Amino acid sequence: MAHRYELFGTLSDGTPVHRWTLERAGVRVGVLTYGGIVQSVEVPDRDRRLVDVVLGFADLAGYLAHPEPYFGALVGRYANRIAGASFPLDGRTYELARNNAPNSLHGGTHGFDKRVWDAEPVENGVRLSRVSPDGEEGFPGRLAVSATYTLDADGALRIAYEAVTDAPTVINLTNHTYWNLSGHASGTASLHELRMDASRYTPVDADRIPTGMEPVTGTRFDFRKEREVGAWYDHNFVLDKGRTADAVEVAELYDPASGRFLTVATTEPGLQLYTADHLGEPFGPRRGIALETQHFPDSPNRPEFPSTELRPGETFRSETVFGFGVRD
Repeated sequence: MAHRYELFGTLSDGTPVHRWTLERAGVRVGVLTYGGIVQSVEVPDRDRRLVDVVLGFADLAGYLAHPEPYFGALVGRYANRIAGASFPLDGRTYELARNNAPNSLHGGTHGFDKRVWDAEPVENGVRLSRVSPDGEEGFPGRLAVSATYTLDADGALRIAYEAVTDAPTVINLTNHTYWNLSGHASGTASLHELRMDASRYTPVDADRIPTGMEPVTGTRFDFRKEREVGAWYDHNFVLDKGRTADAVEVAELYDPASGRFLTVATTEPGLQLYTADHLGEPFGPRRGIALETQHFPDSPNRPEFPSTELRPGETFRSETVFGFGVRD
């Protein structure tokens, strides 16, 4: 296992941004201190050709110029949408940024994806950490949070999150990497095939807010058997396993063209499938597929959903593992 870091760019205020490169078992991963971004993932195809399979940029300017797609980013404090950009907690209503009017999306205007994180080496990887002050983007509590990126012995990318708070708050963290297993410059990813262990999903209204939970049987949301992904998905799936202490495999994405496949294991109860149908330059629509392991959208306003509350004395923990392989 090797890891190294180098200067990737500098923000306008002079803050340096570094890229950490992790290598193990024939897999090479680039992680940025800006936004906790997974900048690159190079894995071999069936002919052992090493290609970058995530959408990203070769320099910091690219990320600063294209912030909204959240390319590869660590998303928080609350991934996905909160309806009406507000939520109640312990008898008080908290108002958030309406950056996806009328909702709050992915932590607000200046969420975790736009912060520079502290970095320190760990065995087989790097740990990023920061303190989100009380009131940042409207969220209560001083939140000390870390995300540790490591490569397993087989080259799987493991992302482990931890957080503690000094006041009751809500938290929902995810990684927003767009995968194209043929290579980041290869064209559409809509021909990839997906299997997901989810018998239900959360349908949404016109503002992309869940209206409840429905079975996938007989609908285009049924991915319990592997099939072509297609297009027009931006939906949360209710994973059959629920929330678990250890990461459990819940999905597999396969690219017939290259033979590469990606497995997803997580402790989280939900998975957002986003086919990037409106993705703009420099990539274009449907050039990558996001598989965002998470709690459900708008959970702070939906007591029937798994809770996203975190209280003093508790430790938030979440883990997702992206595994790689090839089929002949």
